[in-house]
Amino acid sequence: MKTAVSILIFLCLNFNSKSQVVPQGFLVVPVTNESVTIGSQFWLKRNLNVISYNNGDPIPYYSNNIGWGSLTTPAMCSYNFDASNDAVYGKLYNYYAVIDSRGICPIGWHTPTDGEFSTLNTTIGGNGGTLKEAGLLHWDSPNSGATNTTNFSALGAGYMGTSAPSSQRNVTYFWTADSYNTTRAFTWSLSNDNTSFTQSNLNTKVGGFSVRCIKNSL
Repeated sequence: MKTAVSILIFLCLNFNSKSQVVPQGFLVVPVTNESVTIGSQFWLKRNLNVISYNNGDPIPYYSNNIGWGSLTTPAMCSYNFDASNDAVYGKLYNYYAVIDSRGICPIGWHTPTDGEFSTLNTTIGGNGGTLKEAGLLHWDSPNSGATNTTNFSALGAGYMGTSAPSSQRNVTYFWTADSYNTTRAFTWSLSNDNTSFTQSNLNTKVGGFSVRCIKNSL
């Protein structure tokens, strides 16, 4: 018993000191402590790249497209089903994973509402170039108007459609928490060939898109 207690103390001391114990009792290591202030909002600087909810339950991971297009339950994948993309671009989640009550963003953060993205768009004056990483490392040419003056550092993550991945380095879509109807939800997107930050209600909930978390209001 004494040995077991010693091991437990050792393990606890060696966890990241910023880890969080959620109400269900699971220890959750923070996704990242990098954030950026844009106007009155606080945003994480990277796309979400988690494999479990805040209670420790795993988010189902798809390593191919079989069954993806007919899902009405939470799921995630890597772009082109290649996990080497995740460290840079983050994972791609369907809408059902994003709105799951177990929570996909770190404690104290959440998936932005359509209104919160609208506020961001107002803050940047509709100039999506201020949100895009400059240069051609993670965007294809011409990466029009990209300045990243906000330090939001959006990358061309691409997306997962109903049957296949598409458009890495050309476009990125961010989920909102808001549903449009039974099959579609609101997204916001950036492209390599313009400076628009575009809202849409045309994307289906089964699509795999990026998640950029925003800090809860005090």
